Amino acid sequence: MHVYTKTGDAGETGLYTGERVKKSSLRVDVYGTIDEADAAFGMARAFATKAEVKTAILGIQKKLSALMADIASLDKGPLIHEEDVIALESAMDAIEERLPKLTSFLIPGDTPAGACLDHARTVVRRAERRFCELAEHEDVHGTDRRFLNRLSDYAFLLMRLEETNV
Repeated sequence: MHVYTKTGDAGETGLYTGERVKKSSLRVDVYGTIDEADAAFGMARAFATKAEVKTAILGIQKKLSALMADIASLDKGPLIHEEDVIALESAMDAIEERLPKLTSFLIPGDTPAGACLDHARTVVRRAERRFCELAEHEDVHGTDRRFLNRLSDYAFLLMRLEETNV
């Protein structure tokens, strides 16, 4: 079996649930943007020096696969659940308790992993904006929206954790 299928040569792609849609569809744009975020998180994991940060990023990457499947599926129950949103909030609370209080804006780039996490944060924010636009036209899962909203903040906190001596 080849990597190429030729099924997209006419500008369409298949959703996870089998439906064919245009590659220019907003739904494809959203899960493609999440795929970009996953790649940025992967770069951050490759550069991270703290085992805790590497482990946290890997956990996020596994959830991003489920999130992409949610968005690439029609009429199917969510794979991202409220417990996933709550888990992100708990992880953020635990990190924030350990970090010094922010007193100024941060400039990205103090470390390679931190820069990659900041990039991941901005890609997640774009994915969330596109997701909100998709939600104006099509049915989406509310838990996916909340997960994306929390994820950009989590990336910011992971960046701070990676770059701080705590």
